[in-house]
Amino acid sequence: MTTEVDFQLNWEPNGFQAPYFLARERGFYDEEDLDVRFVEGHGSPFAAEQAGKGRREFALAGGSAVLSVRSRGVEPLAVAAVTQKTPAAVYTFRDAFGEELDSPDRLAGRTIAPSATKTRILAAQLLEDEGVRDEVDLLPVDEHTHHRVQHKLVDGEVDAAVGVVTNGYELQQEHDRTADELRIGDYLDVYGMTIVTDPEFAADNPETVRSFLRATARGWVAATEDPEAAIDVLVERNATLERTRDVERRKFGVAADELQWTDRLRAAGWGHHDADRWQTLSETLAETDLLDGDVDPDAAWTNEYLDADADAVGAYAEQVER
Repeated sequence: MTTEVDFQLNWEPNGFQAPYFLARERGFYDEEDLDVRFVEGHGSPFAAEQAGKGRREFALAGGSAVLSVRSRGVEPLAVAAVTQKTPAAVYTFRDAFGEELDSPDRLAGRTIAPSATKTRILAAQLLEDEGVRDEVDLLPVDEHTHHRVQHKLVDGEVDAAVGVVTNGYELQQEHDRTADELRIGDYLDVYGMTIVTDPEFAADNPETVRSFLRATARGWVAATEDPEAAIDVLVERNATLERTRDVERRKFGVAADELQWTDRLRAAGWGHHDADRWQTLSETLAETDLLDGDVDPDAAWTNEYLDADADAVGAYAEQVER
């Protein structure tokens, strides 16, 4: 008997989501007797809330959004850590910046525009850790749209912007100017994207959760082995992505080859959570106004539903030859 489930995405389809679409196209969910409907998203907080309230069986959401939503009394549960590192990044044009942006201390004396509250928080923590926070003018978030920070950078109103990896590369392609990206995940040990569900749904349907995660892990293996095929599926889903195919390919490549990889992943397998990484993220967010109340980071995640006997989960590193 086939079980129908909704998978709430954090945003519209893009390269970061390629493994999920490939998993569905290749029948991995079907083989687990799952009929998965993808729902385009409106950001990680929305996705986490939809899952936490039981409106969607599964959702894709950033770790910071999971904790933020839990601080408001909704309890999304992270059942897989998809990317072990945050995708947040500081980016700039080298000709305007005057030098290569290759370390956080280069940002001293600069003005930076963040795209969202969470990326601003992570940038502030990065600058604090590097001892240059007081020397940087980190602007408040523009309330209109995250794309405005790119306009400010292009127009020379700011020295750098904060967004996600590949934002700088996108601008480089569009404006034919060398761009540099400083990946915050290389400096802060905090989570990126996670798969979340409603704790009650997971408790009542443990095998459905395990099946979904097994199929999803297979999607990550398949996409890593054949990234062009994964991007082909995305383009079939949305033909307008053909125009940005190179950017979408790069997004997935960064996620698969860099944002995933930690010693924890190599030792424990795909999707496994690290308590210390969640604790660090919680402490970072608690120092800001992002959390509306106390949060127990250990209650926000579980490894219970990860099937270590499945090669795509327990032997993930060997499957993708890392």
